[in-house]
Amino acid sequence: MAKTVDEDINQLERDVRQLKIEYEQFFGGGKKRPPTEIEWRIETLVKRYGERGAEMNYGQRFRYSNLSQLYVKYREIFRKRMKQREEGTVQRHFGAAAREIEAERTHHHRPEAAKPAAASSPFAVSWSDPDKEKKKVEQLYAAFRDAKTKTGEDVGSLTIEAFQNFVRKKTEQLKQQKNAHEVEYVITFENNQAKLKARVKS
Repeated sequence: MAKTVDEDINQLERDVRQLKIEYEQFFGGGKKRPPTEIEWRIETLVKRYGERGAEMNYGQRFRYSNLSQLYVKYREIFRKRMKQREEGTVQRHFGAAAREIEAERTHHHRPEAAKPAAASSPFAVSWSDPDKEKKKVEQLYAAFRDAKTKTGEDVGSLTIEAFQNFVRKKTEQLKQQKNAHEVEYVITFENNQAKLKARVKS
């Protein structure tokens, strides 16, 4: 059964997000090879709908345009990092690349989106309803997954869907228990393990 335009664009969005995560793992030493298969899928969809713009409605064209522009920015950053890596001018960890990517992502979306923390500081975001701030959830998920990768922990079972469900339940639980409006999540390192801690904001 042929996929619809919306299904293809949803797949493009998932692939762009996963491309960023896997490239960060690659630069961090968690993966031996860059995610060329995902990049090929993205290139195929971008090319297909770049030639079929008339088949999309306004909303679909808007999403496609944003995603394709974001992919181009990621691709430029990754290729620059790859060149530096091959020339031996970059360390084997993704910190600098991740900061560049998040800066692009923050600029591309909303100014209030969470900014990446410095390498020596905990990564922290806060929200009152994670379902209404999905970009922050995605950033926290990527940062937590990367932190676990850096400490050598298994991230195979850490999916974005499970993570979203967890923070949704935890946020609601803390808000009810503490009569709070906003909950902050912080990634810290303890005993060579990445930990995600939640606390209410006064």
